[in-house]
Amino acid sequence: RVRFVEGSREILPGLAVHHVGGHAAGLQIVTVRTARGQVVVASDATHFYANIAEDRPFSIVASLPQMYDAFETIRALADSPDHIIPGHDPLVMARYPAVPGLEGIAVRLA
Repeated sequence: RVRFVEGSREILPGLAVHHVGGHAAGLQIVTVRTARGQVVVASDATHFYANIAEDRPFSIVASLPQMYDAFETIRALADSPDHIIPGHDPLVMARYPAVPGLEGIAVRLA
């Protein structure tokens, strides 16, 4: 099933989507309440850790002001900078433990 969401909405307890725009007009990020706190799965709102850490947006954007707004939203929703997961950074695979049997493919973020 597909359900279209405008703005922000809790999908399940502890799991929510938030429209942020920036890289693409319909871009959403996901917040997940975990044992270690609220994590933001940032998707293309920040491709790499350096994008958000250095306030340096990715080079391809639909709206630069919306991308900077997305950075602020991500920071506000995440419990700390360590709770932000960028969409394409290879460092994610190094910073989080691999899922057994899926080494090099998937990691545990919680």
